[in-house]
Amino acid sequence: MPFLLAPGPRRKRSAPASTPPPVPPAPRSGGESGPSPHRSTFRPDIEGLRAVAVLAVLAFHAEIPGLAGGFVGVDVFFVISGYLITGLLVREAVSTGRIRLGDFFSRRARRLLPSAAVVLAAVAVAGAWLTVPLRRTDLEYDVLAAALSVANWRFVSQRTDYLAAGHDQSPLLHFWSLAVEEQFYLFWAPLLAVVVLFAARAVRRGRAVRSVVALVTGALALSSFALSLHWTEHSVSLAYLGTPSRVWQFGVGALLALLPWHLLRGPRPLRLLCGWGGAAAIGWCVVAYDASTPYPGYAALVPTLATAAVILAAIPGRGERNVQGAHGVGRLLAGRAPRAVGRLSYNLYLWHWPVLVLAEARLGTLGWPARTALTLAAVLPALATMRWVEQPLRRSRTVSELPRRGLAVGVSAIVLPVALALVVGTATLHLMGPATPVDVKGLPPGAASGPSLLAASGASGASAGDGPVVPNPVQARKDFPPDRNCQVAPEVTRSPECLFGAVDSPDRIVLLGDSHAGQWFSPMLAIASQRGWALQELVKQGCPLPQLAVDSPQLGRAYRECDAWRADALERLRTGPKPRLIVIASLNRYTTNAELLSAAWEKTLKPLRAIGAPIVYIEDTPVPGMDIPACVSGAADTAAACAFKRAEAVPADPLARRIAAGAVPGVRVIGVNSVLCPGDGPTCPAVRDRILLYRDDAHLTNVAAVVLTPRLERLLTDAGALPAATAPGASVGDGWTVLLRDDFEGPAGSRPSPANWQYDLGTCYPGCPAPQWGTGEIETMTDSTDNVRLDGKGALEIVPTRKGDAWSSGRIETVRSDFAPPPGGVLRIEASIALPDVTGPKAAGYWPAFWTLGAELRDGYTGWPGVGELDVMESVNGRDTVFGSMHCGVLEGGPCEEPVGLTSGPQACATCRTEFHAYAVEVDLGAGEVRWYLDGRVYHRVSAGQMDAGTWKRAVDHGVFLILNVAIGGKLPAADGATVGPDTEPGHPMRVDRVMVKVRGGGSGPVSGSG
Repeated sequence: MPFLLAPGPRRKRSAPASTPPPVPPAPRSGGESGPSPHRSTFRPDIEGLRAVAVLAVLAFHAEIPGLAGGFVGVDVFFVISGYLITGLLVREAVSTGRIRLGDFFSRRARRLLPSAAVVLAAVAVAGAWLTVPLRRTDLEYDVLAAALSVANWRFVSQRTDYLAAGHDQSPLLHFWSLAVEEQFYLFWAPLLAVVVLFAARAVRRGRAVRSVVALVTGALALSSFALSLHWTEHSVSLAYLGTPSRVWQFGVGALLALLPWHLLRGPRPLRLLCGWGGAAAIGWCVVAYDASTPYPGYAALVPTLATAAVILAAIPGRGERNVQGAHGVGRLLAGRAPRAVGRLSYNLYLWHWPVLVLAEARLGTLGWPARTALTLAAVLPALATMRWVEQPLRRSRTVSELPRRGLAVGVSAIVLPVALALVVGTATLHLMGPATPVDVKGLPPGAASGPSLLAASGASGASAGDGPVVPNPVQARKDFPPDRNCQVAPEVTRSPECLFGAVDSPDRIVLLGDSHAGQWFSPMLAIASQRGWALQELVKQGCPLPQLAVDSPQLGRAYRECDAWRADALERLRTGPKPRLIVIASLNRYTTNAELLSAAWEKTLKPLRAIGAPIVYIEDTPVPGMDIPACVSGAADTAAACAFKRAEAVPADPLARRIAAGAVPGVRVIGVNSVLCPGDGPTCPAVRDRILLYRDDAHLTNVAAVVLTPRLERLLTDAGALPAATAPGASVGDGWTVLLRDDFEGPAGSRPSPANWQYDLGTCYPGCPAPQWGTGEIETMTDSTDNVRLDGKGALEIVPTRKGDAWSSGRIETVRSDFAPPPGGVLRIEASIALPDVTGPKAAGYWPAFWTLGAELRDGYTGWPGVGELDVMESVNGRDTVFGSMHCGVLEGGPCEEPVGLTSGPQACATCRTEFHAYAVEVDLGAGEVRWYLDGRVYHRVSAGQMDAGTWKRAVDHGVFLILNVAIGGKLPAADGATVGPDTEPGHPMRVDRVMVKVRGGGSGPVSGSG
């Protein structure tokens, strides 16, 4: 359990902070109606027990040899809290018939929050000095979470996310247990108040109150323990840090306070055995447990019940005031030294972990003697905080006189660190630059060969000192492959389909492995798309592709889900269509046993070779072993300051060596480490040619992967695993022939290629056979670059503009009008488009479209709709929907239900305005149907059987030309309920990333226009 490197327990409160008002004497000591006899006796042994708990945690965090199980101290704290707090509340309920929540929370606030606020404020300020900027922003978020008592849930979200791994420890990680305890208070006190209210109304007797509360406590404790067992099996971080899975430990302490132990005398030897046995069990856990112990789960029963035994041994029996015998463990715990440490335990717990982490942030990794010395040094600020913050506020008559004053102190203690965190965090974010995703289309091209990362770059040693790095450190943290969560999480046993690119193509590249395979998603998708192929991603986080048995840090146990996923992926490849290429990659350090690794790889490669497809292994990339974005954020000379040791980062890759030696037939190997870690010096760079290479301590940024695409393509081609990419007019595999491809490359503000595109101008075709383009739209189409232009990043922009009340926009057509399916074959027309990013009243009247018309309309512009119109993509009024339609037949009615056409109806697409999506239409003469696709998914079909043969042939069996435009106003937006008005906002472009036309089957060459 990696998080045990930091999560210690939580401090513990001394005996109830402010002793409640004296309780009237009970009718009979230990009687059924009065308060429990162990109600008001101060328990010095519990104060000493706190010392045991905090010393165990401190020893664990100091990494003292032999005390690796010190994390059980947190369990001791939880049981003590459950016992003391429940006893306090129930005594009040039995004596007064109710629980004063204001008084309770006022006492808790005075006791806990001021000291915590001092530590949080100190960490927020010290972090600004001792940590690098990116780490500082993380820290300020931690301060916010800790101040608001939700730190445990912040750390749960980080530790259950495999792809968020690799960050440094938080100086506030120990606040997880404080958050758990404070959440317990917020839940437990009101619940008991309600339970007591009903119990007191029914029977105003102490036994009734305790019985009802005990029943509720027992039920909650059992449920919580069952949940703890389940989460320990399936998500150890959630089990360890989550509040619901810890409630049962508070419940055990609560039951100690609720059940009538005070009616039992018990022989003194049994009490002695109970107390010393519990103490010995706690000590055994500290020595015997370690990070490999499944925890909490069943293992947590031992320290929890052991703590209960120590507390139970000293509960006074009938007629007794004190049972601290000369030989009992309570006598030892009640000594002056244990009690002194116990009184300091809360503040010592608060201070020790920030001291350790911030010191290591400044000094580097420290050994256990230095960590022990720093832990001891934390006594000084802990004493100061107790002396000048905690005790004065607890003892202040002014503050304790009214509950609202204590609550005001608590609120102030929350606001102070929150304000500091916001100020420091905001300033740091401003310093580091934007957090918006990198536009990969604006990246410089990568070099296909040679020592430099970039084509036409400077010297290979160029550094980030020449300008800002890309991505910047904030962006790098989130610069993941855009694969829509296809790198499946640890608990998942089967990958979804995860097809990308030309998903209908029978040809595909399969990307297979762990997250070190997943980092190659963008290059592999680009390579597949250039050839008209699909890409299938079968990737699982932290799962070795060789058949090794490993543990999952996220699950905290044997990674059985990895074995199940691997077997499923191999079976799917065996039984599915044969891929054109299988690309495999995996972290190469799951084991150091070369013989075991070789055998494990062979178990995986044998079924892969049987498929018969080319297999290429990409040599594992460097593993820096340090948080690279954080380092770069604080380094003036990033190329040098954040370099890491080559020997540790690039160990020998056993599989790569065996493949190169010819010992693994049927598998080829390629690698890019010569450019990621050039030369033969002792270190590897974190930044090359101003490209920040790593997003964490082990994975490439997506930017780096994109820049490496040309190099990977050349290596795969040179290895004979890929055919060379094809130009328009050449075959791209399995009969596909590209007739047109435009990626809209060119300088910003320039016009699209006149070889491919021509402009429609004005408000109708020449001769105006249909004014306002036949649709009632109000714009005038122009050839101005204000309306149609390239953005310089590989996209076309069509922008509606307005001057006064006059709207203008752009409408372009392909020069060619002979795009047609061959006899019995398929025509595919596709584009990657991002719709105008405007919605609501500002989008009223917007009508972006990508569509085709029959070639006959170029000759006199007559014959619509019989000659056919295929609307590949339309959208109106900024809706988060798109649709496709076919028009044919006659002007009114007919087989195409004109003027509406055979439409798909709205298709939801929440990100179509903010992201590029792939739209396509296929005219399949062999199958006798037209199909519409959104991101590879068929969402609409029209078949030849829906109309007579003549109508079908005239609509689809001929050449067409393509149109891209953004109209303003017209019949369709009006039918959708919006018209152009003063609120309609100009200037929002439709962006087109690429357009492609290709055919397959029959005679695949161009067809003349008349069809």
